[in-house]
Amino acid sequence: MWQHNYHPVAGSLAASALVAAIPVFVLFLMLGVLRKPAWMSALSALASALVVSLTVYGMPVQLAVISTLYGAAYGLFPIAWIVFTSIMLYRLAVDTGKFEIIKDSVGTLTDDRRLQALFIAFSFGAFIEGAAGFGAPVAVSGAMLAGLGFNPFYAAGICLLANTAPVAFGSIGIPVITLANVTGLPVMALSAMVGRLCAMISVLIPAYLLVVMAGTTRALEVLPAIAACGLSFAGMQFLVSNFIGPDLTDIMSSLTCIIVMVAVLKLWKPQRIMRLDGDQPVRAALRTHSAGEILVAWSPYLLLVLCVLAVGAPAIKNAIDARTHALLPSVLPKSPTVMNGLFVPGLHNMITRIPPVTPTAAPYAAIFTFNWLTASGTACFIATLAAALVLRVGPSQLARIYVATFKQLSFAILTIASMLGLAYLMNYSGMTSTLGLALAASGSAFPFFSAVVGWLGVFLTGSDTSANALFGNLQVVTANALHLNPVLTASVNSAAGVMGKMISVQSIAVAVAATGMTSADESRLFRFTVKHSVLLMAVMGFIALLFAYVWPALVPVAPPK
Repeated sequence: MWQHNYHPVAGSLAASALVAAIPVFVLFLMLGVLRKPAWMSALSALASALVVSLTVYGMPVQLAVISTLYGAAYGLFPIAWIVFTSIMLYRLAVDTGKFEIIKDSVGTLTDDRRLQALFIAFSFGAFIEGAAGFGAPVAVSGAMLAGLGFNPFYAAGICLLANTAPVAFGSIGIPVITLANVTGLPVMALSAMVGRLCAMISVLIPAYLLVVMAGTTRALEVLPAIAACGLSFAGMQFLVSNFIGPDLTDIMSSLTCIIVMVAVLKLWKPQRIMRLDGDQPVRAALRTHSAGEILVAWSPYLLLVLCVLAVGAPAIKNAIDARTHALLPSVLPKSPTVMNGLFVPGLHNMITRIPPVTPTAAPYAAIFTFNWLTASGTACFIATLAAALVLRVGPSQLARIYVATFKQLSFAILTIASMLGLAYLMNYSGMTSTLGLALAASGSAFPFFSAVVGWLGVFLTGSDTSANALFGNLQVVTANALHLNPVLTASVNSAAGVMGKMISVQSIAVAVAATGMTSADESRLFRFTVKHSVLLMAVMGFIALLFAYVWPALVPVAPPK
């Protein structure tokens, strides 16, 4: 059995931390400075982590390889699986032409630019984030606003700012689920805490968005709509994340917000209609559709909600999991305590973690959960098949959509697998623990610093899920070293990380492409968003300090392991 060493460089924690941070530096260099593709950056960081783990930490080759493959496997299932099925569902709506009806149904509610921004960029964008994530919200809502005549730069900037509140629960809760798996903390405790943090920001984002877009005076002219939008989304976000779980938080919050906004826009109109400088004429007249046509167009996402609700119901989920657990192949040993859990051969309990990371020396478990029938991605896939029947999509057309989705996401899937492989390698080699122990030197200010860590993670990777995989365990190790609640710091990693989404190279590139701008506009868009990103990250950092030292009783406590 191999034992961790958190001070491998001459017994110095500072020197060891600098070496352990090499993969992070490589990631920053490749993504932030050299602007290389995300998949290439992830593989480069993974390669550097392998070198450090083998040569500096003395990790056996077998353990390094298996831990990397274990992480990559988790990246493929359930993370890449839900990303794939979500995008496939979206492409189904686009390929059948139903998405044009969806666009028309939301674009004919109001001609006021402020209200269009609230409804499409915030409310509808949050729905797409919850169902698909992975850049789809900025691409879809940005294209819709540009199609409605918005100046492309305005459309891109507004959508990037709006795509903050829902990101922590995007792609049917995958960021929080990933955080739970990486840290070993209960998913419901993390969901509740992330929901409490995000709700405090979500209620403000609609107002912040319109102040940036139109100024304080003109934002106040639509205060009823701002209040309805922020309160409905944040309120439902808090309730679902705390009492149901992360899977449906975004979808139910955004649907509630959409319904409330439709009611507001039908019953109330601002005294003055606002246009923006540089508005372009609407490129095509918006068609009106019957209620039946609109219902059919929205059916893929309505079916998604029904499928996720059904599969996520405790009684149904437990019954299915019990059956699939019994059917798991006997090639790999099954966990007697984790439903659908498989011990990772050659890694499970083959590494010993030592104090101060753990109270006493303890084996490091490695259990791969293969809940293939109750995974959110499977529910989304079932919804896709059901939607194909409703929309009368034949097998050949569905196969083409499947292939097109895979082609679209091939490099993304490689990036996800590489990032999770990197995260698991850093965890099992002890590199993350070294960084956490070094960061403990920040002392009582660490709750604020934990927000900076999450923000940097999403800025570098473009993904809250990847940032949680990379830094989630670091947050827990540091919190334990400082006697802070690890649920808080891990949750802050996710909740503050979303503020880095608007300045990630990937998000900016998607926004520019979706709105018809050129790559020359990317740096200008970055300069527009960076100040807002830093400000919102700092606000989340101060909120974290309040929860740590003023409201500690409001933070869920994870049961001891």
